[in-house]
Parts: sequence; C-alpha cells; structure tokens
Amino acid sequence: MAATDSLKMDVDEQKIDEGLYSRQLYVLGHEAMKRMAASNVLIVGMQGLGVEIAKDLCLAGVKSVTIYDPDLVQLQDLNSQFFLRATDVGKPRAEATQPRLAELNAYVPVHVLPGTAGQQVTTTQIKEFQVVVLTNAPLSLQLQLNEWTHANGIHFIAAETRGLFGSVFNDFGPGFACVDPTGEQPLTGMIAEIEKGQAAIVTCLDETRHGLEDGDFVTFSEIVGMTELNGCEPMKVTVKGPYTFEIGDTSSFGSYVRGGTFTQVKMPKNIDFKPLKESLKDPEYFMTDFGKWDRPASLHYGFQAVSSFLEKNGSLPRLRNDSDAAEVVSIAKSLAGENEINDKVIQELSYQAQGDLAPVNAVIGGFVAQEVLKAVSAKFHPMLQHMYFDSLESLPAELPTEDDVAPIGSRYDGQIAVFGKKFQERIANHRQFLVGAGAIGCEMLKNWAMMGLAVGPKGCMHVTDLDTIEKSNLNRQFLFRRKDLGHFKSEVAVQAVTEMNPDLLGHTNAYQESVGPTTESKYNSNFFAGLDGVTNALDNVEARLYMDQRCVLYQKPLLESGTLGTKGNTQVVIPHLTESYGSSRDPPEKESPSCTIKNFPNAIQHTIQWAREKFNGYFVEPATNVNGYLSEPNYLENAMKYTGNQRGVLQQLNRFLVSEKPLTFEECIVWARLQFETDYNMEIRQLLYSLPKDAVNDNGIPFWSPPKRAPDALTFDAKNPIHLDYIIAAANLHAFNYGLHGNPDIDLYIKVSSAVKAPEFVPKSNVKVQLTDNDPPPAPAEDADETELSTLAASLPSPSSLAGFRLVPVEFEKDDDTNHHIDFITAASNLRAMNYGIEPADRHKTKQIAGKIIPAIATTTALVTGLVCLELYKIIDGKNDLEKFKNGFVNLALPFFGFSDPIAAPKKQLGKSTWTLWDRFEFKGDPTLQEIVDWFKKTHNLDVNMVSQGVVMLWSPFSGKAKTQERMKMKISQLVETIGKKPIPPNTTHLVVETLVSDEEGEDIDVPYLLVHL
Repeated sequence: MAATDSLKMDVDEQKIDEGLYSRQLYVLGHEAMKRMAASNVLIVGMQGLGVEIAKDLCLAGVKSVTIYDPDLVQLQDLNSQFFLRATDVGKPRAEATQPRLAELNAYVPVHVLPGTAGQQVTTTQIKEFQVVVLTNAPLSLQLQLNEWTHANGIHFIAAETRGLFGSVFNDFGPGFACVDPTGEQPLTGMIAEIEKGQAAIVTCLDETRHGLEDGDFVTFSEIVGMTELNGCEPMKVTVKGPYTFEIGDTSSFGSYVRGGTFTQVKMPKNIDFKPLKESLKDPEYFMTDFGKWDRPASLHYGFQAVSSFLEKNGSLPRLRNDSDAAEVVSIAKSLAGENEINDKVIQELSYQAQGDLAPVNAVIGGFVAQEVLKAVSAKFHPMLQHMYFDSLESLPAELPTEDDVAPIGSRYDGQIAVFGKKFQERIANHRQFLVGAGAIGCEMLKNWAMMGLAVGPKGCMHVTDLDTIEKSNLNRQFLFRRKDLGHFKSEVAVQAVTEMNPDLLGHTNAYQESVGPTTESKYNSNFFAGLDGVTNALDNVEARLYMDQRCVLYQKPLLESGTLGTKGNTQVVIPHLTESYGSSRDPPEKESPSCTIKNFPNAIQHTIQWAREKFNGYFVEPATNVNGYLSEPNYLENAMKYTGNQRGVLQQLNRFLVSEKPLTFEECIVWARLQFETDYNMEIRQLLYSLPKDAVNDNGIPFWSPPKRAPDALTFDAKNPIHLDYIIAAANLHAFNYGLHGNPDIDLYIKVSSAVKAPEFVPKSNVKVQLTDNDPPPAPAEDADETELSTLAASLPSPSSLAGFRLVPVEFEKDDDTNHHIDFITAASNLRAMNYGIEPADRHKTKQIAGKIIPAIATTTALVTGLVCLELYKIIDGKNDLEKFKNGFVNLALPFFGFSDPIAAPKKQLGKSTWTLWDRFEFKGDPTLQEIVDWFKKTHNLDVNMVSQGVVMLWSPFSGKAKTQERMKMKISQLVETIGKKPIPPNTTHLVVETLVSDEEGEDIDVPYLLVHL
C-alpha cells in the first residue's frame, strides 16, 4: 500500500493502550497514534545507529518494525549495538537483534527481512512498507532505492554516523501533507472589541497578548452582536500589535456588542520533497548549530566523498591516515566545484570515518526516529532535507596519533578509532554518579555502558532512584520490561546495562535512597570525594537545585538535562568556569486567582483545579482530621486553638463520625447525590442570588462581562452520563474512606440517586462573595458561642468508644484507571464546566492537568542523553575553555537545534581580587566565632555583622553584650548545637556558615560562604 493511502485508511484497528502510552499521547495525540499504528517501517542496517532508531520506533508504537541486516556480527559491533552480546559474534545481525527488540513493546511485532551476508536490499523487498530507513548505506544504494520510493509514494530516510559526525536525508515525496507543523496547543483568547469594516481589527481583552503570527488562521465563538463570526470558516490573520490583529472584511456583519473568544485553527501544510539525486545538486540544509555556518556545505560534499572513497577502494579511509584524508578532501573539492569547503573539517571526517560512537548514534537515531513518526502520522514539521551534525569540540585536547587509534580487538574499537587508547583508559577509570534511573537515566546508562565508562580498575558508576517501575514507564524507560513491574528502577537498570556490557560487573552501585538533606550522611563528603562528576536525570526542579548545591559545595562537574514532549535541553556546569544550574531560574508558573477558581471560572483548567480541590476536601482532609481526632490526645484542643473556624472543625467531625457516617454502600450513593445538589445547584443559585445576571458594577458595566461567565444551576438527571459518572465515582471514594465495598451495578446508582429528595433551596442574604484576590476572603460564619461549641463537641463520640476505628484517606494516584480518582475529577470538573458554559474536557486531558503529567517521548530522551554524553567526553578530558562546552536546546517538532556557550560564573569584587559562586573561605579545626570575626578584620578589614548556619542565627549585634561575650568564645559546632537545640548529626565533617559583613564605611560587602571543617 502506498504511503499516501495510509493516512486515508481506516486505522481504528485496536484501542490505544493509554496506560502504556499515556505520556506519549500528550505529545502526539490519539489521531497521530492511530496513524502510526497502521504503518510498517523497514530499517536497513542493525549496527549502533539502526538499533537506536528501531528501539525508539518500537517504544513509540508503530504497527510493525522490520529490520534488514544479514551481515555477521563482529566484536566491534558491541561498541554501540546495545542489543548484541559477545555470544552473538558470527550470527546475522538482524536475527541476533530481533528477540531483544521484540521485548520492548508487545504491541509492535519485529520482523527480520531475509537476506544473505553481503547482499544489499532491493526495491522488490521494500514494496510493503510505508517508510524505508537506510543506515550507513553506500550512496549508490541510497540513490537507487530513493529513485523507486519517490516514484511510488514511500517515505525515505537515509542516515549515517561517522565518529563525531552525522548526516540525515529526508524524502517524503511530492505533496506531503503535514497536518500540525508545531504540535503546540491552538492559541485562544477573549475579545474586547471587533471593528466593523473592510480591514477589521480584533482587540484582545485586558491587553492580553494573543501570540498569533502573520498567516495564522482563527475562528470565533460566543460573540454577541457580530454573530456571523461564530463558527466561521478559518480567517487569515495579519498581526497589527501584541494585542490586536486584522481579520478582513466585516462590513456586512452585525455590530459587535460584547464577548467572544478567538481560537487558532491549525491548517495543513503541503510540502514538496526533492529526490536524493536532485537534492544532492541543489541541497536545502537544516542547521544544527548556528555557530557553524560553513559546516553543512562542507559535510554535504564530505559525506559524498567518503562514500565515493568506499566504493572506489572497497573500504573506508584509514584512521587518522593523511594520504587517505587527502584523497577524500580532493574528491570533496571536485564535487563542490566553485563552492567553498572547509578542508580541515573534511580531513577530520576522513580520520573518523570508521569511528562508531554511542552518543552520536543516540543523537542521530533519536532525530531520525522522530522523522519516521512524522512521515507516518503527519504530525509535526519534517526536516528539509539534509541535516549534518558534528561535535568536534568533544575531541581531546591532545589529539590521538594514527598508532593510538589503531584497533586492538576490543568491543571499544569504534570509540578508540576517534579518541585513541589513552583516552579510552581515562573513560574506563572515570567515576560518575547518576541521580535518577527513569527515562533519561535509562538512556544515559545505555550510552555509558557502550562507552565503557567506569569499567577500569579505578572506575565506578553510582546510580540512585527511590522509585519502583510502573506500567507507564515502559513506553520510554527502555531498560525495563513487564516482568520488572514493582521492582526498584536503579537495581533493574544497573542489572540491564551490566548484561549489555559485562565489563561493568563489580563497578556499579545501585541505591534506593533519594538525594536530599535527610540522606547527607550517606551521600557525604567521602562519597563525593570519590566522584569525578554528577549527572542529573531528575524530573523535578527541587531535586535538581539540591544536587546543584551539592556539586558547588564539593566542586564537582554537573551534567543537567530535561525533556518536555519534543523539547529538550542540556546544561553543563563546570567548577570555577560556568554558572551553576541554580544561578538562573525560569519564572514561576502563572497561577489562577483563587476567586476565579472559586466563583468565576472561564477555562477548563479552572474547573479541573476546582475539582482537584474538591477531591482533597471530600476524600482526603476529612478522613485525615477524623483520624487525628481519634488518635491524638490533644487534637481537639489544638485544632480549636489554631483554627479560625472552630465551628467548621467540629461540624466536619460530626458529619463524618455521626450525621453522615454511612453503614451501607447505598448511603454512600445518597451522600454523593447530596454533594451534587450542593455544588452544582444550590451554590450556583446562591451565587446568582448574591450577584444576579443583570448586576452592574459601580461604573454601570454589567458585572458578568468577560472574562466572567454567568453560571446556570444544574438539575440532576440520572440518565445524563456525566451526572451518573459523578455519582459513581463520589460514592465509591466515600465508601473507600469507610472501608465499604462498592457495587458494579449501574442500575443501583440510578435507582438510589433518583430516589433522593433534594432539600429546597433557601437563599442566604448575608453571603459575601470575594470578587478579586485583593478583597479579603469571606469570613466564616460568626463564631458560635461557647454553649454551641460545647454542644457540638459533646455530639462527637469519644475516641475511646471508637478504639481501632479509622477512616482511610484517599492517596491520589493518577495512573490507576480503576480507583475512581481521575473519574471523579473529570466528572466534577465537567459538571462545573456545564454550570459556566465552558467546553468540557475528556478524561485524558483532565488526567494530564490534574495529575500534572509531563509529556514525554523516547525520541527526545534518546537525543538529549546523546548530547549530554558528548559533553561528558569534554569533562573527562578536563577541558577548561568555556567555548568548548555547549548548552543545547532542541525541539524535534519544528525541528530546531540551538547551541550556546555556557554562561561564565559571574565575578564579584573583594578588595583587589574577585570571587565566584565556586569560591569559599575554608576554616580548619572548628574555630571559635571570635576567631572568624578576627580573621575577617585582619585579612580583609571587614566587620562581621551577622553569622548564620542554615536557618539558625548564630550571632548578630542584636544578641546583646552578655550573649555576644558568651558566643564569641564558643566553637562554631558548639554554637550550632546550642542555639539550634539539636546535636549535629554524626559523621558530619563540615558546616556551611553564612556571614554578613561591611567595610569601614558601613557598606555591605558580598563575600563567599564559610566552609568550617570540624
């Protein structure tokens, strides 16, 4: 079947496993995933690059992956082919690889295309595939197959890696339709004004930036007055300013009155690809590094020259051989004609042409796998059409000689071909700490195993991760299998990579203790003294910042990276050279005002947050409070003392222990029905009683003007699926609190909930609504007098009468589809959305927002870890030139690569010298406070105004004369224990102490922190 037909075919063959693909679905969406699940992909070549592409595609979930490589496994293949073992040497590569690839995803069968060693794949063998990928194939074969695929509607990709170089060519044929070039959520915004005229200007509400660009398309909804725009065909936008845009002729439409929203419409983009033969002569380059403008053209001819050399001589250029390199440069110049090329770059390409590096394979392989997914799903913009990549900065400062790169008959010969035997020894004796063994951690460990990191006599690889393996991890954390579910990630990951490279045996340590203040006795100064560097593979900023602080303290290089869907970034932190990770921070996420969440939602995110808070308010906090009352002797006394709503505390305990305590599951259904009435009917009616729909503000403007939406109360209907979903989820969660068993009978929920007689609504005239976050929140009802409080307290059963009885608070778990957690939040949110006329969200979207799920896909993870490992080579080499290191940002959807030099550590002045965040004042032997004060005066002529350690203030001028005299004589450790009122943990070797100091004029002076050795 032709590839162009694959997008039209019915692909609803199987339901997508959301438990497995959940993180990836938030990147690609259901439609793209369905198209992928109808596509068969052929990968030719199963060395390091080919297996990297195949691995990512199996994890992504295409219909099938077929691999072709009948050549026999050689020992040097183990340099980067992580699914081959030493026992596979002599077997056909594809056949040896297939069983391990097939383990990755039960939904993706992996086939071997038959062939004999030395036989190239032919056009007759590729007819049944939607995409054909060639890896490290001769140019003649690329041209031959591409001519056929271009003419027959099959997508074609050719990729090569040569040492620190890589290349990719795409041809998706003429008229390729890209349905979503960016993958970003469509922009939307509220409207303040729309002109009536031939070039109508739309103005956004409250000067909110629209974010649109010239040529975008929009449609409209909920406009009052100019109703012709509601649901109109997409209109082309011309941007006039950050808050305004032009949409064309509205002169024949009604006059705009108020309201409305615009929504961006994603328009398909048709792209014409040139075949390889034509593209070689007239190339279109994709830039991977804007600091290397000359590289694409040079490498375009350089890669052709290497292929020409291979076909002419029967082998690739010899390693670091000048005569072979001269021939390659000569061929390249003849191909380039009048085009200028960089001789030194092409010479280096020739030197490394036999090189094979796992990190480069990860970069190119991750990129190519994403291009395959674009071809079969039409999601995201494909690369046009030639991509060239290099990381020559990773070469050691002392370049290897021809003798040093000669093969030695080891699995690392492909890496030795680039870096030499001496540098390979340095790699082997490196000591690295990997923090996190999730998606990035798995890919990192695979690369390290292939590199031979830490396999030497002095080498050691430490890995920590406190998490156990869950089903959703299997989609991108490729070291794990279904049999590993429930086991610790660090242990399974280390075991898996040790099987990939048995040289690691005895050189790895797997831990389950997280990094943080509570584990500093484990990850102490002795631990860090045994490290050459740290690599973060974390998923939260707090842990990243902590490790960053530890690396600054212990003067260790840090490799940092992260992904968000198709976006990825890398950062390298080098002691005394760069700023640290914590030196610059992203701005905090904008939070919705609490009054918006509580009373005036206008977007589905607001109703989901409201539902998440209701989840806690119904199923977590009350049960926790009840258990506190039953188990803590002074709970009631303390609660009454420290809360501003004493009546509320007692009423909640009464409801959950007396008046609303269920004895049967049917009573839980009744409870759920009454909560529905309260939240979606009575509260809404009360709000409209306090703020009627025709209310106006002090300026005479209608109160319920955008962005506010006037709500409507809901009337319960057991036949409405959303109403019933709420009852089912709420009843089961309430029953869970009390240890009652639910009931799967839907008719029971309908029968019981329909029979509940809801109380009559009685409006309250004294209810004050908080209109903005600047307004004081409504005070709780007037405090009850002592008599009422005593009566409420007396109504509670004594804890002794309920000995052993406890409620079970719900622990929110987003990935269990049977626990009703996401079901409740989805139903509660959508009912709230129905109140306010907001478009509801499906369970999938609700789960992402409520669970704060970070979208993730294996392709980005593979590429980012490859970039990190290219920086690791530089750290091992001990480079100290800022310009040799690279921080990176990629977006595979666009696609986009951006690299920059790390930011230098800012320098601060201290007298005639300068210092950075990497400097500190070190004091040996646990000095007294007086000794520190005297040292500052004598050494820097500075006066100490304050001394602190952590959150403990050790001394300040406000301490008083007597205390000052006493504390000045005390050693720092004694001060910390005395004032902090707790002993210093055993095995503590140092304390970090902060000081505030001033000069003779009384001006505050910035100084490094103090490191006090005990």
